[in-house]
Amino acid sequence: MKIATFNVNSVKARLPRVLEWLDEFSPDVALLQEIKTVSEDFPALEIEDRGYQTAVHGQKSYNGVAILSKHPIEDVVMGLPGDESDDQARYIEATISGLRVASIYLPNGNPVDTEKFSYKLSWMDRLVDHIQNTLLPSEQPFVLGGDYNVVPHDDDVYDPKGWANDALCRQESRTRFRTILNLGLTEAWRALHTEVGAYSFWDYQAGRWPRNEGVRIDHLLLSPAAADRLVACEIDREPRKRERPSDHTPVWCELSTPPPD
Repeated sequence: MKIATFNVNSVKARLPRVLEWLDEFSPDVALLQEIKTVSEDFPALEIEDRGYQTAVHGQKSYNGVAILSKHPIEDVVMGLPGDESDDQARYIEATISGLRVASIYLPNGNPVDTEKFSYKLSWMDRLVDHIQNTLLPSEQPFVLGGDYNVVPHDDDVYDPKGWANDALCRQESRTRFRTILNLGLTEAWRALHTEVGAYSFWDYQAGRWPRNEGVRIDHLLLSPAAADRLVACEIDREPRKRERPSDHTPVWCELSTPPPD
């Protein structure tokens, strides 16, 4: 099973890029972030024409997450538990072929001296609680993919000193990311790669992409049972080369078929 995460930066503006990516790469499951549209206006028909079912948690103009699947999507949960007052569309979770998957658009957190950073940290705390108290006890294998807006290590940013006080690189963000991993999860790309200078986001600012001045913030986190099935994980740079691309590019992993009971 191929599972990909892709922050599309507006599914309507980027629809030609999304459709050609689905046609060319053909993931079994695609986890989309920052779709920037209400659920009713999501281009479901065009995507369903490619053989995908859709589950969408949208919001006008901002945020928004979706799950696309070639297989039935079951038991959909919209929104990260833990704060009923949080109305931002940043989390959707479902079961596909016995695997629990979630599409995550974690808050950016900048500027760090505002409530945006405290919201990011509290959101991450809620994610830790959900993993620890709900997902892991279920013993169902799961993959949590998305734009985490966290640079795990200085090796994952082109200019560590220049980014040191950015919310994506702040120690508070990295500590919470490590807390998630310390629950027993595996960060799929780093589990299979040691290289420095591999990124998933490049700002639109002139020269960032051709000079490879990026950050690695799009991650696939696997439960122990899912990690046992991990056979590949790569960053697909091809969509970022196209005309009017997203500023992110997809990251995908492949899981082997589970052994019979």
